[in-house]
Amino acid sequence: MSVIEELIRLEDNGTISFGNYLMDTKKKVLDFEVENDLYKVKTFREITKLEKNGKLLLEAVPGATLHNFSVDEKGVKFIAEAEEDIQILMELEPEKEYKFIVDDVNMGKVNSNKSGKVNFSIEIKGQPVNVKLEKI
Repeated sequence: MSVIEELIRLEDNGTISFGNYLMDTKKKVLDFEVENDLYKVKTFREITKLEKNGKLLLEAVPGATLHNFSVDEKGVKFIAEAEEDIQILMELEPEKEYKFIVDDVNMGKVNSNKSGKVNFSIEIKGQPVNVKLEKI
């Protein structure tokens, strides 16, 4: 896998890939349209942030590249790549419980708060990791 040079792109399978953690200066793409939704991405070495229709969807600290990112009624799936471990903040459905799975290993449960925010960390061991949050 590799960083996304164009900062955000639509994949053949309908998912999106975004982020470039190798950049020293912040870059952004505004109004990237996918199925009538507008995405905005800001990314560089220190942070990668994705908004959908003006609302925070995901923030990764430090910066990361996320491949095949998708959100549906069942949960969230993506492949994360970064130079070091990352902290993720997502805004999902309020007060829901999610099963947190990394590389097919159940890491436990995470709960969204009243505003729908979920926080979790991902250990990066020098290669991309598969991440899922499945609604329980």
